[in-house]
Amino acid sequence: MGMDYIKDHLEEPLLQLGDGTSSSDEEDFFSAMKTSQAQESSKQLDGYLACSTDHMELFKSFPAVCKLSLRLNTPLPASAACERLFSIAGLVFSPRRARLYSRNFENQLLLKVNRKFFNFK
Repeated sequence: MGMDYIKDHLEEPLLQLGDGTSSSDEEDFFSAMKTSQAQESSKQLDGYLACSTDHMELFKSFPAVCKLSLRLNTPLPASAACERLFSIAGLVFSPRRARLYSRNFENQLLLKVNRKFFNFK
């Protein structure tokens, strides 16, 4: 399932066919270019997966994989989730709980944040 998504979205064709008024020779030419581009992207993906190293310089050799990786692995620049976590941490870390070990504090924070997933009555 994941590999199918990657192969489908690896490289969208850069060339778009016109409004259908072009001749069949031109359509054949552009469709051949799209096919070769898809094959090249597939070759890049196979080459990337075959590499045993995981350095960032590896992406320079596979531009289509690099482009997709940047699009899918870029974090969203929103701080709402982080602010919410710090707010809940302020509620958990009260003067009565000032001597909690970090592990216990982390567990209480995770329980408080994820309590909607538990069926406590």
